[in-house]
Formats: sequence, structure tokens, C-alpha cells
Amino acid sequence: MQQQLIECVPNISEGRDMAKINEIAKVVETVDGVKLLDIDPGKATNRTVITFVGEPDKVIDAAFLLIKKASELIDMSKHSGEHPRFGATDVCPLVPIRNISLEETAKYAHQLGERVGKELGIPGYFYESAAKEDKRKNLANCRSGEYEGLPKKLSDPSWKPDFGPAEFNKNVATTGAIAISARDFLIAYNVNLNTTSTRRANAIAFDIREAGRVKREGNPITGKKVLDENGEPIRIPGKLKAVKGIGWYIEEYGIAQISYNLTNISITSMHVAFDETCKAAEARGLRVTGSELIGLIPLQAMLDAADYFLVKQNRSLGVSESEKIKIAVKSLGLDDLKPFNPNEKIIEYMLDSDDKKLVDLKLTHFADETAGESVAPGGGSISAYVGSLGVALGTMVANLSAHKAGWDDKWEYFSEWAEKGQAYMKKLLYLVDEDTNAFNKIIEGFRMPQGTDEEKSARREAIEEATKYATQIPFEVMETSHQSIEVMLQMMKDGLPSSLSDAGVGVLCARTAVLGAYFNVRINAKDIKDRGFAEDIMAKAKSIYESTLEKEAEAIEYINSKM
Repeated sequence: MQQQLIECVPNISEGRDMAKINEIAKVVETVDGVKLLDIDPGKATNRTVITFVGEPDKVIDAAFLLIKKASELIDMSKHSGEHPRFGATDVCPLVPIRNISLEETAKYAHQLGERVGKELGIPGYFYESAAKEDKRKNLANCRSGEYEGLPKKLSDPSWKPDFGPAEFNKNVATTGAIAISARDFLIAYNVNLNTTSTRRANAIAFDIREAGRVKREGNPITGKKVLDENGEPIRIPGKLKAVKGIGWYIEEYGIAQISYNLTNISITSMHVAFDETCKAAEARGLRVTGSELIGLIPLQAMLDAADYFLVKQNRSLGVSESEKIKIAVKSLGLDDLKPFNPNEKIIEYMLDSDDKKLVDLKLTHFADETAGESVAPGGGSISAYVGSLGVALGTMVANLSAHKAGWDDKWEYFSEWAEKGQAYMKKLLYLVDEDTNAFNKIIEGFRMPQGTDEEKSARREAIEEATKYATQIPFEVMETSHQSIEVMLQMMKDGLPSSLSDAGVGVLCARTAVLGAYFNVRINAKDIKDRGFAEDIMAKAKSIYESTLEKEAEAIEYINSKM
């Protein structure tokens, strides 16, 4: 199963005492696998936004510890600040980042809330996608009355908390209440203009943002507001949903910007907001010079932006991830005002920055690591790496073919094959390190204590499970490498004739990967006690091995017929 990631962005009611803020924030790092990404205090609001990320269960543990620590260090009866608030940890939104849905994330929000109410005695409400009734979806409704209004609110049956005590007791007088949610990722995003006029920047913001502008009689700026039957101003909606925006002048840069909050990037993405702003600016005689990302962004949002601009250019989408990031940065002008470092702005890159992976080594270092005295990386990792090189060659042919002059009507066809190749390559690169990890699990099993019968039994079970896993991983290498041959075979037939040999070498690499991984399946399967499992995976592996040899023969015959 692919790793799931969620982000947690708790807002605590302390923005001035850095020692206290850091003590609260740092507690999340005591949970293994959780990474603290950002601490953003505000003195005027007396509020701090903390950002951390990790696997769901671990993030819930970290969030609970943070809420607990904040309740111990912050006394809400003494709090004041400009921002609306009603608790020591005022809000705690959970945001799906990778391989998890908003609905699944909401379930984790519910788990966190129930634990906070039961173990900490803090009352709270679920809002946005975690809300259990419509009127609680809006945070402003949940927080209305703020801390000072809690005694009345908690005693109101219609506002009974979703979790925790329904009374303003001694504990609640200190901790206040909390709002917990699941929501989509919010991007704070500024678009730069070649003007110093805030008024003109605002005009574009009104064109774009969902709320649009107030309808007026005659002059759209000074004319009398048009009211509805209830006396409320009628609004002319803007172009894009889930977008908030306003224009302002940034003295530091000497330009006007449009400051957007993209509240649901599955509805309006960063690249669509940028492109529509370009159109609106041009219609008003202005020009967008670039943009600025405030805070962090999910990797997929950057890749989606790259794909959007590649399609507009009739370019293959099967290029590397690093190339896509460059295209997104340049297309959006994210480096217009200052350098844009993907490793500091993309959530997944920040999370992975401490991980030491074989695939991140230089080729020479990878070879040295393999040649060393350690038994890992071994044949399984090398098989996976050879397989990734093979399909990389097939992908290269697809990308070259998509970009060939005179083949413009075929670019989508080759792009699809390049994307398939990239998917195979990504899986095989993952298996390079996972094969080594699988071997290390066996070693860990053998190092387990065996002083008692229970310890011996646990040790045997751990070794058996680790050996099964160490057999499954090279089997996945076999499967993936075998399947990847389809890319090379298709490119041999339809791709650039001058790259026939490249596709052929790709097939040979895939064949080597399959055979090498087959050796690993066999050597590991012989030590599995569960012979039914072992015989089943061996039979499947043998079938893949034989099919691969047939595909290799087909490729060689085709190449010889064309040379």
C-alpha cells in the first residue's frame, strides 16, 4: 500500500511568547515519522499557525500531544488578540496530501476530536468536511461568541459540543474550546502585476474571485449600490469558484499584487487562477509578470500545473518529475521576485529530505555502495535499477517521438506511452530501496531476543513474515519489468526509426531485471515455512520468467528484420 500523508495546521492562541510557542510546536517531533514544517507566529493576533505532516495515525498522535501541551501552557482567561478565537488550540484542520481522500481524512478528524474530548476534557466542534450538521460546516458559526461566549453557548442544546463536556467548568475556563476539521489544501498565492495601482489590482481581483464585486448603478466604482429585496447588496460573481482575492501594493517589491486564497484546489487550481488572471490583466491593459507562493504546496499541484502548460505547448507529459517542476516554476513565474527552491516549498520534498535513499546517490556512489562489504544493496535492488533504466530508454523514445517535427498530430499518442513508461520507472525506482529494506527486515528478525518460548515464537513469526515480504518485493520487480516491455515493443514499431536500438536495449534491460529478480524470488522462497505461499509465488514467477523470454525473442527478431 502506498504511503498516505496528511497535513495538520493547528492555530494556537499564543503569538508573542516564543519559548512557549516552541515548546508547544516541538512536541509534535516526539512522534516518530512526523515532520514539523513551519511555525508562523503573529504578535498582533496573538496567534501562531503551526504546520506538520506525516502518516495519518502518527499525525493524530502528534496533534493530540500539541493540543494537550497548549492546554497546559495557555490560559484562555488571560488571552487577548485581534483574531477571533475560543480556545488554547483554536482550530485544528487536517488536510489530505497524498493517497488519501477528504472523506477518509474526516474520519481521522473525528478520531482526534473524540480523544480530545474524552482524555483532555476539552469541548469542541467538527467543521467543514468533518461537520456532522450543516450549520457547523462554517467555522464562523462554530466560533461565534468566541471564548467569552462559551458559558452561554455550551449550555445551549442546539450548540451542544460534538465532543467533550457541555459545560463551562474549571478546566474549560482555562482551555476554552476547539474546532477540528478536514478540509482541502488551501494555497496562499499572489500574482504580480506590472503596475503600482492597488485600485487596478483590486479590479482584477474582483473579476476573478468567487464573491466578485457589488453591483452598482451607472459608474461601477462610484455608482449607488443595487440592493435586493432584503436590503442586501447584489453581487456580480467573479470567474472562479473557491477563490478569495484582494489587490494590494507591496512596498518591498515596488509592485501591486493580487493576493489569492485558493480554498479548494480541486475546484480551482493554482495554474487556472494564474491563467485567468493573465487574461483579466491583459483586458485591462496590464501584464502579469509572475507569481509568489506563500507557505507550502503539495507536489501534485505543481505537477498538475506543469501538465497544464505542457498540453498547451503540445508537449509530452511523460517527462521527468524534476523537469515538470522546472516547467511549472517558469510558466507561473514563481521565481519572479526571489528564487524558488522546490525542496523548501513542496511538502513531500520537505518530508523526504531526511530520508537516505539508494536512488538519490550518484551513479559512482551507488556502484561503490554495491561493491562494499555490506550484503545490501544486492541482486534484488540491482535488478530493479536495471529495470528502471530499461523502461527509461523506452520512455525516452516516446518523448523524442512526441517532439519530432512533422509528427505533431501524434504527440498525444506518444505522450500516453511516455506517461506509462514514467509510471513503470517510478515503481521500479521505489523497489530499488524497498528490496534493501525487505532484506533488512529479515536481519531485524534474526536479532530479536529468544530467551523465552514467547520470544522464540515472536522471532520465528517475524522472520517468516519478513522472508515472505523479501520474496514479494523481487516478484513485484519481475511483474513491473515484464509489464514495462510493452513500452519498448510499441516504440520499436511506432517510434523514431533511429531509436530502434535504444528501445531494444530497453527490452534487454527489462529481461535482465526479470531474470535477476527471479533468482531472488527462488532463493528467498526456499526459506519460507508456509509452503503453499511459496509454491504459489514460485509458479507465478516462473510464468513471468517464461513470458519475458518470449517477449525478448520477439524484440530481437523484429530488430534483426529492420537492420
